[in-house]
Amino acid sequence: MELSKLDLYAASHHGLVTTAAALDTGMSRATWYRALENGALEPLYPGVARLYGSAQTREQAIAAAVLAAGKGAMASHRAAAYLWGIPRPEDDPIDVILTVRRREANLPGVIVHRPRDRRDLSPVLRQNIHTSNILRLLCDLGAVDEGSVLAAVGHVVTTGLASPVALRAAVEVHARRGRHGVPAFRRALEEWVIDGKPVDSVLEPALAKLVKTYKLPPVEFHPIVGGYEVDSRVIGTNIILECDGWETHGRDRRRFDKDRTRDAELVALGNIVVRFTYWAITRRAAKEAERIRAIVGRWAPELILGGNRRST
Repeated sequence: MELSKLDLYAASHHGLVTTAAALDTGMSRATWYRALENGALEPLYPGVARLYGSAQTREQAIAAAVLAAGKGAMASHRAAAYLWGIPRPEDDPIDVILTVRRREANLPGVIVHRPRDRRDLSPVLRQNIHTSNILRLLCDLGAVDEGSVLAAVGHVVTTGLASPVALRAAVEVHARRGRHGVPAFRRALEEWVIDGKPVDSVLEPALAKLVKTYKLPPVEFHPIVGGYEVDSRVIGTNIILECDGWETHGRDRRRFDKDRTRDAELVALGNIVVRFTYWAITRRAAKEAERIRAIVGRWAPELILGGNRRST
């Protein structure tokens, strides 16, 4: 039986083919049904089958559900979290969201969501599967697995999938009656982000890792300097390391002015204030480490020289 015309489609759809794709290649319905009968195709849902011998993966199962749900369907909730790389249990159910409210999309083993809130329902492709975008995902996840939202927000923020600025905007847009997942999203964001900055449970390990990896002089966290509690200070120096917002807080003029006033007062007392962002120390660590090393080398060269001798 001639199925080679379906190979290209299957290769880009996790080993899956659909009746519509088969007909588009010129295959007859009779040929399609013969392939199902003789095992060349394994039926998964009406109109969706897998090629014999194709790998059975989590991605294939999600893709099959999305294809079977029809036009406008996308992976959502827990399935979307998996496709975005957020750690999920292996036995998660498959969630699919519909942008068109249809009654006929009832699929065995699949949870089909028909939302009234249509905001942020433009799909993105994740592993060539139509998937809800990261903002919509975080709004929806708490409705089915409230306890997982905190870790999901942490994963999204720390890996740079979305900024806290964008996440806050999504919370405000979706904060309406009836959206059960939004309160969990809001609480998670508040736990991860304070005043636009990463919480200490995220910031301190990241900076400590930078110091250790690049053999920088040790730092102390949250010392009181000039009456202010600062993020960190290089031990034995007056060099203060302060973390800005996850992006920059140029969008928040009042916060920007407040920080710069504080910096000026600290500098007037003889301190050197070095500002960095969490993104910078995690995504371009070598460059930020070199910047810190250069500043320490200028103002406290004995620490750098001593460090070099110890590391050889």
